[in-house]
Amino acid sequence: MAATIAFPECPGRCFDAETTALMCEALDKSCQMLRGSTQPDSIRETIAKRIIEAAGRGERDPNSLCEAALSSIGIRRNMADL
Repeated sequence: MAATIAFPECPGRCFDAETTALMCEALDKSCQMLRGSTQPDSIRETIAKRIIEAAGRGERDPNSLCEAALSSIGIRRNMADL
């Protein structure tokens, strides 16, 4: 049986190691897109939660997860440029 990782900030969300790695990649990309602008920790937390929500709906593409998270805070970027 594969191990799953639970996210206490988002009750009911558990993901396997592969999905968690994709989510981490999306979070890293999102933070790279924000580099150069000072953002409070709450923005990073919001982005992480949006990635978790999108993954919970079945999204597994890191670029799509990143785009969904950034658009939720009003930032529109083309991930193909990264």
